[in-house]
Amino acid sequence: MFRFFREDYVDPYALLGLTRTASAADVDRAYRRLARRYHPGVNPGDRVAQRMYEQLQEAYVVLGDADRRREYDRGATRADEPPVAFTGFDFSAPAEGPLAATFSELFADVFQQAARNATTPERGADVSVDLTLSFEDAVRGCQVPLSVSRYERCPACRGRGHVAHVVAVCAACQGEGARRWARGHMVFTKACESCGGDGRSVRETCGKCAGAGIAPRGDVVTLSIPPGLESGARVAVPGRGHAGALGGPAGDLYVAVRVADPRVLTRSGADLRLALPVVVHEAGLGAVVEVPGLDGPVNVHIPPGTSSGDVVVLRGLGGVRPGTSERGDLVVTVQVTLPAVLDERSQELLREFGRLNDGDVRQGLLHRG
Repeated sequence: MFRFFREDYVDPYALLGLTRTASAADVDRAYRRLARRYHPGVNPGDRVAQRMYEQLQEAYVVLGDADRRREYDRGATRADEPPVAFTGFDFSAPAEGPLAATFSELFADVFQQAARNATTPERGADVSVDLTLSFEDAVRGCQVPLSVSRYERCPACRGRGHVAHVVAVCAACQGEGARRWARGHMVFTKACESCGGDGRSVRETCGKCAGAGIAPRGDVVTLSIPPGLESGARVAVPGRGHAGALGGPAGDLYVAVRVADPRVLTRSGADLRLALPVVVHEAGLGAVVEVPGLDGPVNVHIPPGTSSGDVVVLRGLGGVRPGTSERGDLVVTVQVTLPAVLDERSQELLREFGRLNDGDVRQGLLHRG
């Protein structure tokens, strides 16, 4: 079997997957379906899709205008037929009749293949969204419901882009699925245009999705945030991007995470850190101070005689260590502070305190010969 193609001509009918008998409405539907599929916004960075989109626009300029279409039809070489297959010789076949071919009808435009590719399922585009997490949620991990706008498979046609109407038999090919004709003693076949080679069903473009197989919708995706996530992380959710056109697999969802600035706590790996102000009498006499923790308030025991810079470690009250169930620590650094304003009585008490505790805390600071 031999197949013949012309490779020197871009036929707008073939590009849109139409025959010359297509109505103006057919041209509009075919253009909208294919333009939606190859639009640069749906295929960012895809140069092949960009070129196809440009060619579709050029084809629609010709066929979408009645005057230009008539002018084109008068001067264009016939190139809208499906690929023709030479199946052999039949010396009993007549050389005339309505299906007798001219030599030019033995060729199909190479861009007929591009039109057929427009009905091939393809992977959907990826979706990217941004998400801001609180410091606490990022440290301990959480489940976040995320609203996403994406293309989903059209429910009317189940992503196929067309609906099929079963008939008893295709009237055009009498159920054969192909049409045969002779040129002299050579016999040729091509797929039936009416039924697409099925023989018993007729396909119609889905009216809800205009043949694209996908339709926009809002979706809620539950995102699992692992413990210890930091700003700049990117979380992938496979299969939750745009649905693939014509039943193709869906793309992926990518979530760019930003962690809000902490209010009090900071972190170093799985450990949490807190700078704790205490007043003089708490540092001198000792105290129990309530501080914020990852899971709620916790008590910190300040030993008597604590100085600024001393550290109190609360084991197991930090974040989760990645890849384990173990937790880091809550590290509290003490900062001894004085009241902003001291009244006369407070000043007298401090002077009395100094007289009773007159040890040199700066001994050895200055070296005297």
